[in-house]
Amino acid sequence: MAQQLGVFIPYVGGVEYATVLLPPLEGLCRVGETCVRDKAVESLCKIGSQMREPDLIESFIPLLKKLADKEWTAQSSSCGLFHIAYPNATEPLREELRTLYNQLCHNETPLVRKAAAKNLGKFAETVEQPYLMNYIMPMFKHLTQDGQTSIKSILMQVWECKFSFRKRSDLQDQDSVRLLAVKNCAVLGKLLVQQVCLAEILPVIISLSQDDSWQVRYTVADQLCELCETVGPDATRTEMVPAYVRLLRDNETDVRRAAAGKVTKFFQILSPELPVQHILPCVKEVRFALASDIMGLSPILGKDQTVEQLLPIFLTLLKDESTQIRVNIISKIDQVNQVIGIDLLSQSLLSVIDELSEAKHWRVRVALINFIPLLASQLGVSFYNDKIGALCMQWLTDEVHQVRVAAANNLVLLAVKFGPEWALEHIISQVLDMVNDRRYQYRINILRTLSLLAPVVGLEITTSTIFPVILAASTDRVPNVRFNVAKVLPSLASIVDQSVVEERIRPCLNKLNQDEDVDVRFFANKALQAIYQ
Repeated sequence: MAQQLGVFIPYVGGVEYATVLLPPLEGLCRVGETCVRDKAVESLCKIGSQMREPDLIESFIPLLKKLADKEWTAQSSSCGLFHIAYPNATEPLREELRTLYNQLCHNETPLVRKAAAKNLGKFAETVEQPYLMNYIMPMFKHLTQDGQTSIKSILMQVWECKFSFRKRSDLQDQDSVRLLAVKNCAVLGKLLVQQVCLAEILPVIISLSQDDSWQVRYTVADQLCELCETVGPDATRTEMVPAYVRLLRDNETDVRRAAAGKVTKFFQILSPELPVQHILPCVKEVRFALASDIMGLSPILGKDQTVEQLLPIFLTLLKDESTQIRVNIISKIDQVNQVIGIDLLSQSLLSVIDELSEAKHWRVRVALINFIPLLASQLGVSFYNDKIGALCMQWLTDEVHQVRVAAANNLVLLAVKFGPEWALEHIISQVLDMVNDRRYQYRINILRTLSLLAPVVGLEITTSTIFPVILAASTDRVPNVRFNVAKVLPSLASIVDQSVVEERIRPCLNKLNQDEDVDVRFFANKALQAIYQ
């Protein structure tokens, strides 16, 4: 209801009757559920932005003032309406609204102050320039220090064994007030002249980056690049770099991750003037965030620094036990390739690939195989042909079933990437050489690989090259091979001409349907039903 009322103006007769929507939304702004109040405020903002100026003054602003004078749920809702009411208000009303918002910022209920902090940036954007320093900045500074006195008080109560659940909740709410105040730093900084921003906003940022609450520090780390752009490059070099290093070395893992995830953009802001050795040593331990972001540094640092500083980290992360870390590294390998070139990069990669291909744990080999299509697409067809093609074929006969399946899927993806002609020359010809392997498990995997490749290479290659090999396997001495032939023939039937289906596939399946092995008969019968259903 709260959401739909925001688009109800056409259904009540138009903008001139929009005021009739305010009373039900006022009630919804006072309910206990936060999500309902948020939708009610959102709808009130939509309606207020369309209302006529007299209606705003006579109905909307009184509604706002009424909410601000009620219980804490209504007060928190009122904070989201000021930026709609203020631009169209008269000067006396504007003075009253500024005073009222200041009272909400100093409200005794943390959730009301939290709402005030959340909406302060929107309100500040509507306030005239002279009032930014006189009204908005004092509110801002108060909110950035919210709960600091209470923290000391609560710590004393902990010492005296008087800590209660209610106070613990209040402390968390006060942390969230400062957390939201962090997000206003960038907004307010853009509204102030540079000198005032450096004098008023920068000290607040530095203070919040060392806040007792890890969530506040996390928010600073997450907003770091926007904050740097707000204070400018000079202040970033002198003040923000030390703050960034502190965040990279923070005791909380989440804070370190958030900071490390900004490393590329941070370097872009500062350009290569910032010594690499000041930052990278702090980031190396934050593996997840580093893997997501570090490869973007290559174009910034250039070839020499990439080879010296980044490549060792890159190769170490490629061997990490976490699959996601390896995925993050491989997905951005092209950025390194563009800087240092394929020759140097491939030399470094090959040693890692060779080492991982022999890993004792089969999951590591599967993870490596899953990277090959992406790696080949990043480094090109020549890299595959010259460096890793033989290794990809070797995985088709791995002792572990899951590895063989991954190897077959890998070849299909490569065939899609590089095309049917390439697949015929570099994949199918080599796969056919393995079709008579003495181990029947490997022969089964070859059948599966060929059936997966058939849709990629098309009718002609399937009919002339793949189909005869699969058909010949129907007389294999091992029943498991024969019933796998029956399993793949329906997929081939959808590719080849109907005459081939009638003259060759159907007789083959009929023969298998009379096989001495019960499983072969079962799958042959199932294949016939699939083709002729």
